Amino acid sequence: MPVEIRDYYAVLGVRREASTEEIQRAYRTMARRHHPDVNREPGAEERFKEISEAYHVLSNPRSRRKYDRFGAGWRQAPDDAGPRDTGRRHAPPSRSTVDIDLEDLLGSLFGGRFGGRFGGGFRGYQSGGLGSTPVPGADTQAELTISVEDAYLGGRRRITMPGPAGRPRQYGVNIPAGVVEGQRIRLAGQGAAGARGGRPGDLYLVVHLAPHPRYKVEGRDVMVDLPVSPWEAALGAVVPVGTPGGDVRLEVPAGSSSGRRLRLRGQGVPNPRGTPGDLFAEVRIVVPGNLSRRERQLFEELAAESTFDPREAGRGAP
Repeated sequence: MPVEIRDYYAVLGVRREASTEEIQRAYRTMARRHHPDVNREPGAEERFKEISEAYHVLSNPRSRRKYDRFGAGWRQAPDDAGPRDTGRRHAPPSRSTVDIDLEDLLGSLFGGRFGGRFGGGFRGYQSGGLGSTPVPGADTQAELTISVEDAYLGGRRRITMPGPAGRPRQYGVNIPAGVVEGQRIRLAGQGAAGARGGRPGDLYLVVHLAPHPRYKVEGRDVMVDLPVSPWEAALGAVVPVGTPGGDVRLEVPAGSSSGRRLRLRGQGVPNPRGTPGDLFAEVRIVVPGNLSRRERQLFEELAAESTFDPREAGRGAP
C-alpha cells in the first residue's frame, strides 16, 4: 500500500527544481541511512518506506508531472493530464528508464541479510534521465574468526566465503599482528560490483577471536592460569609461563596464594599504533596427586611444625 506523505521533495531533501540525478543521489544517501536493517531506531521502517515512495514518484517523469500539478491528489488525476505552468523546468531525460536496485545498494551488506525483509519489493523502481552515470558498488561485510595466536602474531591466510550466486570464493587476507575483537580488515574492491562501469565496493571482515582453552583476551590484555607447586608459592620461584607468542619467565613472589594476579607489562596483544596490552598470570597452587614416602614425611613434618591456619588468615586475623 503506498505511503501517504505531505511533500515528496521535502522527504528527499531536494529542491522542487532538482534534476533526476540529484533525486537519485539523495535517495541513495537516505536509503543507506534509514534502511531498517541498518537503523534500529523506532520508526525507521516507516521512514524508509516514505523515502522509497517519494523516490518512486519523483524519479518517473510522468508521475512527477502529475504530482507537481495535483499534489496529494496526483494518483486520481488522468494519465493525460499535462503539467501546469509553474515556471519550473525539469531536466529532460536522457534515457527512458534505469533501475535502482536496493540489492546493489544494501543487499550484500552484513553477509547478505538485506533484502529478506523487503524481498526485492523495491526492485524495478524506475527513473528517467540517468543515462550511463556510473553507480559504485556497495561495501559488504562478513565475519572472520581467528585464533588468539593469529591475533597476536598476524600472518596471511586464505579464506573461503560465499560469492556471487552462492558460489564459493577464496580471498587472501593479511591479518595484521595485534588485531583485536571487533576490528575490521578491509579488502579493497572485493565488495559488490558497481553498475554501469562504477567501481566495486570494499569487503570488510569483522574479526572475532575463537575461544581458547588456555588464554582469555580482554581488549589487548591476555589472562592465563599459572600452575605452581606449594613450595614455589611459599618460597618464591622463577617459573615459565606460556603466552601466545611463546614462553616467558615470571617471578612468583614468596607467599603467593591461589588467585594472586601477576602482571607482565607489554606481553599482551601487540598494538601497531601504541602501547601493547599486558599479560596477567593468575596463581593456581597445585598439590601432588601421589606423594612419595619422603614427600609425605616432609609434609607431615611441616604440618607438625607450622602454626599457620589458612582459615584464620582468610578471616583476616592478625
